[in-house]
Amino acid sequence: YNPFVSHAFFSALEASGSACARTGWGPRHLVAKLGGAIAGIVPCYLKSHSQGEYVFDRGWADAYERAGGRYYPKLQASVPFTPAAGQRLLIRDGVDRERIGTALASGLIALCDATKASSVHVTFAREAEWKFLAEYGFLQRTDQQFHWHNHGYNSFDDFLATLNSRHRKAIKRERREALAVEGITVHALTGRNITEDAWDAFFDFYMETGFRKWGRPYLTREFYSLIGETMADDVLLVMVKRHGRWIAGAINFIGSDTLFGRNWGAVEHHPFLHFEVCYYQAIDFAIRRGLKRVEAGAQGEHKIARGYLPQTTYSAHYIADPSLRRAVRDYLKHERNYVQEAVRELTAAGPFRKPAADEE
Repeated sequence: YNPFVSHAFFSALEASGSACARTGWGPRHLVAKLGGAIAGIVPCYLKSHSQGEYVFDRGWADAYERAGGRYYPKLQASVPFTPAAGQRLLIRDGVDRERIGTALASGLIALCDATKASSVHVTFAREAEWKFLAEYGFLQRTDQQFHWHNHGYNSFDDFLATLNSRHRKAIKRERREALAVEGITVHALTGRNITEDAWDAFFDFYMETGFRKWGRPYLTREFYSLIGETMADDVLLVMVKRHGRWIAGAINFIGSDTLFGRNWGAVEHHPFLHFEVCYYQAIDFAIRRGLKRVEAGAQGEHKIARGYLPQTTYSAHYIADPSLRRAVRDYLKHERNYVQEAVRELTAAGPFRKPAADEE
């Protein structure tokens, strides 16, 4: 189960006015029917910009428009504002997956032509979908994120025991100092324990951080109320109080085997509090729930020292104009090689103990 491809999540995005034509995310969801019944769906949006995607094609747009082309509108087959990997070709169980997959891939190309879009971008897809779409002319792109993996740990200390001495001591110090601030308390909220008061505070954190980092936050206050009504059991809201006042928080979504870290914000900033709330509390929760991994969102090589290792992410891109397509294809070949090497080097530099290096 991936909460980001649930009807409830897309409904909250669109009903709240977060993902809609006014914000540059015009819904154009592609549906395949078999005998009148829905057999497959691709969540898809007609976009007038490249914001809120986390797979960056702004350079392609600038180059194409300088050459006299029109890059927007484009089609984005993704979960808005969510850099989390998952299925993008949603196919019902019990149908011919190859047949429906072919219909959806061909349908995306036809939708590109019908909407006069320059391109189709299927982002944060599964590797199998990435390979499948390549057979239909989609270009292959890779990037990296940082994920934590649960190797059957029974406690946070079990995880710490797998790290080398330097990183183990650093994490212990960070957790100790983050929680030593006078009046600080941490609250892990799920389900009915997430109150509207907590949502109000978290939205304030989100807005403060969003304006500072992006210039304009993407999600509306109503979005959080809607997921609180329909998805509260799929949400982990890690909130921090100091002297009884909410001061910081991070929102996570709970899948069947993965905890997905999303947004963080704060109105007070204390040393290491971000690491505690976003990374260490997530690991604690994943261990308690028996989840296999924590996906900590986009970017951030600083996550490596906290036990999050690089993972390859996949996107597929159909570009209608042959000239732009050739230029992007050549660029992506070099980019894939760079990403592959970066993943290898960063993994080797991870914080885990080497088999023959028992420091303690």
